[in-house]
Amino acid sequence: MSCRRSGLSLLVLSIFHTYFLLFTTSVDAVRGVPDLVSDGVDHRHGDGAGWPFLRLNTFGSVLSSSSSDSCDDTYGFMPCTTTWIGNLFLILVYGYLMYTAATYLSHGSELLLEILGTGIVGGLLLPILGALPDAMLILVSGLSGSQETAQSQVSVGMGLLAGSTVMLITLIWGTCVIVGKTDLQGSVAIDETDTKGFSLTESGVSTDVWTKYSARIMIVSVIPFIAVQVPQVLKSTSGRHLAILIGLILALLLLGSYCSYQIFQPWIQKRKINFVKGKKIISGFFQLLKKGAFGKLLTQDGKLNDDIATKIFNALDVDKNQYVSAPELRAFVIGMQLKELKVGVDDIVDKVMKEFDTGPNPDSQISLDEFKGGLTRWVDNLKGLRPKNGAANPDSFKYLTDVHEQSHLQHQLLGDEEDEADANGEEDSKKAVIKAVLLLVLGTILAAVFADPLVDAVDNFSDATSIPSFFISFIILPIATNSSEAVSAIIFASRKKRKTASLTFSELYGAVTMNNVLCLSVFLALVYVRGLTWDFSAEVFTILIVCLVMGVLGSFRTGFPLWTSIIAFALYPLSLLLVYILDYICGWS
Repeated sequence: MSCRRSGLSLLVLSIFHTYFLLFTTSVDAVRGVPDLVSDGVDHRHGDGAGWPFLRLNTFGSVLSSSSSDSCDDTYGFMPCTTTWIGNLFLILVYGYLMYTAATYLSHGSELLLEILGTGIVGGLLLPILGALPDAMLILVSGLSGSQETAQSQVSVGMGLLAGSTVMLITLIWGTCVIVGKTDLQGSVAIDETDTKGFSLTESGVSTDVWTKYSARIMIVSVIPFIAVQVPQVLKSTSGRHLAILIGLILALLLLGSYCSYQIFQPWIQKRKINFVKGKKIISGFFQLLKKGAFGKLLTQDGKLNDDIATKIFNALDVDKNQYVSAPELRAFVIGMQLKELKVGVDDIVDKVMKEFDTGPNPDSQISLDEFKGGLTRWVDNLKGLRPKNGAANPDSFKYLTDVHEQSHLQHQLLGDEEDEADANGEEDSKKAVIKAVLLLVLGTILAAVFADPLVDAVDNFSDATSIPSFFISFIILPIATNSSEAVSAIIFASRKKRKTASLTFSELYGAVTMNNVLCLSVFLALVYVRGLTWDFSAEVFTILIVCLVMGVLGSFRTGFPLWTSIIAFALYPLSLLLVYILDYICGWS
């Protein structure tokens, strides 16, 4: 998959470069030799002077009229342009490449988490890699060029920092509430039960108490923003440089504290690992059923085949008392030569008994109706987990096989002793390590190479359109750097379970926390070291307000009805409006 994606990226880049050269050549031709029409009279004299043509206002001259006549190629060879349409094209291409880099880093870091566990990798490396594309863009926005250039471009970095934080905690947060909604009983969501439609009070999601702690940690992470705002509150200009230094120190201290907390209290990573483990057990059980040669478990339209399900139940019910007990299920699993699937006997038996025995009075026995209901839920669950190869039809048993292969590759790399002993597991582990390292290296290279051209394109687009670069980067750049994270969160939320909702919102709060400590540290270091003018009080105040509102909302409740998503969605445009009012009406800038 990574090879195909790498090839696609290179193909896009080559096509883009060819098209761009043709595009800019035609524009430059228009500038140098405009479209000309003879007036029918020869004005030339003996020395060849004079101009016998009428000049037309061509499309190229219109595009270039609001911009400067030249631009500097990034690295001396990356294409550039002064037209708004050319820079928009550049932003889209470079943005796609940064999205690819973020995807590689995300997949590679998750593989490392599954291989090496939750210690330093899960607590330190994974959060830093997740924020690396944003940090890289912020770094290059103020690192290169003269101080005047850095002062102009660093607003791109601030726009990305603010836009990334606000998008995750508003648009993505609200979307997860909608796609993950189930019926609410009090403040607790009923797993996989969605009968209330879009009721603002009776439908929503709920999380566990640990997710509240993540929201509170996010609130603590805004302390550096408060520190750099003190001179603005006091209306002092002399203390701003010192305030930036204090904010930088606080951000670094919080970054170290957060990573240490993740290392010694890795409950977020463990929760993700447990989710992968549960997926593997479910898909492994279906592999056992397939191996039993009972027939096609799914019909042509992807529904559970009642006749085959009954046949399986009767085979499991050895004593023919119309119930399947734990010993009977255990005997079946052992008889199917479990070792080939590398799933623990106790794991399968415990999970089946727990999730199938759902009657009013659980009695450690599974009836036929309970058995069919459990199989149906598991089939629907796995059909929502798209394998990375994406080849099989979601309504086929081959699809469930692909899911099992994918989940086995993920979970077998957790470091469990029973998996370590298996030779195939060791081989899979080595392959996964190589794949993870390659993904991380490739993602880092792409982010490092294309961050600077993307910042230049945004800055040039801002010059060509007279739109402040902050607003451009606030809206566009987070889509490129956070798309993978956003899609992952939405997919988890769509499981419509309290457990996966807890993981989803914990990861969103964690991503915002890393923005607030790591990305802010990079930004403040740039401003302080390069002696740039602090002109970002409105932007910092906006981040502070959004994080506090959503943090408080998540800190003191575990149930989130649909009306909470309205608050989240509303905060996104309001944050842009607030920056505009503070900068251009109140004069903070």
